[in-house]
Amino acid sequence: MRDAFFKRPGAPSSEKVGRFKLRVYYEDTDFSGFVYHASYLRFLERARTEWLRALGFAQGQLKSDGAVTFAVRRLTIDYLKPAAIDDELLVETRVRRLGGASIDFEQGVLREGERLASALVSVAMLRNGRPARIPPAMRTKIGEAAGLGSDPSIAAHLQRPVQPRDD
Repeated sequence: MRDAFFKRPGAPSSEKVGRFKLRVYYEDTDFSGFVYHASYLRFLERARTEWLRALGFAQGQLKSDGAVTFAVRRLTIDYLKPAAIDDELLVETRVRRLGGASIDFEQGVLREGERLASALVSVAMLRNGRPARIPPAMRTKIGEAAGLGSDPSIAAHLQRPVQPRDD
């Protein structure tokens, strides 16, 4: 399951991509019959949550074990084409930067390989509602899953900067 979730067919071995499939339901659409813009935010959140779960970090467990949560700090999204009811979508999730207390993600929503939306999402770790460093074991596991290697503190500086996609 973990390898299927992270490995993108044809991707370089160092690039790991989370892949989350979903179907568009009536509740996700607006009066026009297309996906409501805020529904994309839920799709992105679900994909990041499942990405963490695939690494062994269920968000509910993190909260109960050490009052640790991730909160969205910044989000930029480009809506490129509409999705409609019954569409099968794929949300791709990539880590672009792993900081001491934050993670920058690049996410895309696709239908049959066609990009419908692109997003850059920065999340910050909180402990009891206050900024906190990502625990070393978690940081290492996230870094390895993201293809940053076993020492994300060094590898994170080598990652390319986050850039929106034009496709």
